[in-house]
This record gives sequence, structure tokens and C-alpha cells, in this order.
Amino acid sequence: MAENFLTDDEIKELRKVKGTIFNIQHYCIHDGPGVRTNVFVKGCPLRCIWCANPESQITTPQLMYRSDKCVGCGACVEACPRKAVTMVDGKSSTDRALCEGCGKCVKVCKPEAREIMGYSITAGEAFDKVAKEKIFYGDDGGLTVTGGEALAHPEFTLALLKLCKNDGIGTAIETCGHAKWDIVKRVLAFCDTVLFDIKETDSRKHEEFTCVGNELILENLERINNELDCAIWVRVPTIPGYNADEENIRRIGELVSSRITRCSRVDLLPFHNLGESKAEQLDRDMNGFHSEVPSKEFMDNLKEIIRGFGLNCP
Repeated sequence: MAENFLTDDEIKELRKVKGTIFNIQHYCIHDGPGVRTNVFVKGCPLRCIWCANPESQITTPQLMYRSDKCVGCGACVEACPRKAVTMVDGKSSTDRALCEGCGKCVKVCKPEAREIMGYSITAGEAFDKVAKEKIFYGDDGGLTVTGGEALAHPEFTLALLKLCKNDGIGTAIETCGHAKWDIVKRVLAFCDTVLFDIKETDSRKHEEFTCVGNELILENLERINNELDCAIWVRVPTIPGYNADEENIRRIGELVSSRITRCSRVDLLPFHNLGESKAEQLDRDMNGFHSEVPSKEFMDNLKEIIRGFGLNCP
């Protein structure tokens, strides 16, 4: 696709499209080829019990609270228009059923114990941040829309991808693949690389771990492979005690090697426990979930299984 394929009027309309994001990370090197800027969209159709970014799951802004920073001043109690904040044992406590994420309590919290995660942004505003670093992208780098789920705000993601492609910036998305095919097809038409997550090959276990089955996900992966032109990277979060067993990894290797012929690499992503502290800040119950950070030896063994299928597994 040639640069500058959009008219001035099309650019103006695309720049107006809004989405909700919760972060923009710069100079990333693990989320697609080359150096990249990652835009994190807020919202996801899955509810992975090990989610590293639980603040990404719902599409609307939400309050995060760090009790270790709270000094018990009570300013947030007075600021809350919904009366959702009270003092309990010298610390502030928020009734999540009443909280609307307006952020008024955040503005008066001097120790910065409170933060609103998520904000509205236009595709034009996001593009300007991405384009500012174009000099660092070279021939391979560019934008990666991730999340959450890149397809949770499909019109925003599509607008941002189009603006980048029009400016000669490489494009990628990371997706769980749980979306209608017409959305997948429209968005990926402007995507150079898709980072496609596979959590579990067994649909029953997939639903147990994520609250949805995997039929639509695997169907979309095959259709991307067979019908679209973007490069495919398969990514597998490896969670000891859940999906990081040799049998599941072997089934993934067999699936990718036999049916996803355009996959150029498989990344096994080792579990880390940063999501646990974030869940606590959201007052979210992890329902007994616990896993261990896998050792290098553990991960090397799983990588060898994938490589045994002739696949690139860095």
C-alpha cells in the first residue's frame, strides 16, 4: 500500500475517531518487529484469571487505589460527589458499586494514592504521539495497538492504523482473536503484523481460564492465515499450573506448524506476577489464582518443544 493514499478530508475524519486507552509506551522492542510505540486500548472480551493488566479489561475509566500511599487525610471523602468513599481504620475505602470513575478524588489526593486508569483520546492525538518517534522506527518498527484488546475499539484502532500507514509507519496489533470476522478483516487490512495470542487448545479449559471458548479464536487465526496478507506472530502466555504444561505446548506447536503456515515466530511469554498488585489496587478478587514465575530452564524446555515442530521460537 502506497503512502499518502488518504485524501485530506479522509484524514480529518479519521483524526476525529475516539477510543479509550490506558497507556502509551515508547521505544518498545518486544511487541513486533523493530522499535515500536505501543498504544494500549482499554477493554477485552476475555477474563483471563492470570491477566497481567486487569485494569485493561473493562472499556471505561476506573479507579486504582494504593493503600500503602494513603495517609488517611480524608480529602477524597469530601471530594466524592457520589459518597462512594469512606474512612475505614485510618485508610480510605471506595464502594466500587457507587464509584463512577469521575476522578475528583484523584485531584485532591496529594500523596497520589489514587489514579484514574483510562482516558478518551482521538486517533489523531494518538497518531501525533506515534509519528513524533518516526525517526526511530527504521524499516521495521512502528505502531503496535495492544491492550486489553486492540479490537475492543475497532473504529479507533482502524483509524489509527490507517493514519500510520498513510504516513509510511509500520503497523501491528496484538489480539486475543475473539471478534467477529468482519471486524478482524477490516482492521487487519491495514496491519503489517498481527501478534495473535493462543492460550489453550482445549476449548473447555480455555473457557475455564478465560470465560470464553476458543472456537471463534482458532477459526479467526486460520482465516487470517488463509485470507489475509499480514505477517503472523503467535504468542503464548505460559502460566505454570494452568496452561504451561508440555501437552498444551505440544498441541500448540502441532496446530501452528500444520495449519498456520505463514507464522514466522512463536513467542512463549513467561508468567509474571505484576497483575496481582494491580488487581489489589482495583479491589478485584483473583478467586484463588496463584502461579509461580517459571525458571529459565522451565521455559527453555517448552521452547524446545515448539522448535521441534520446525518453528522459530526465540
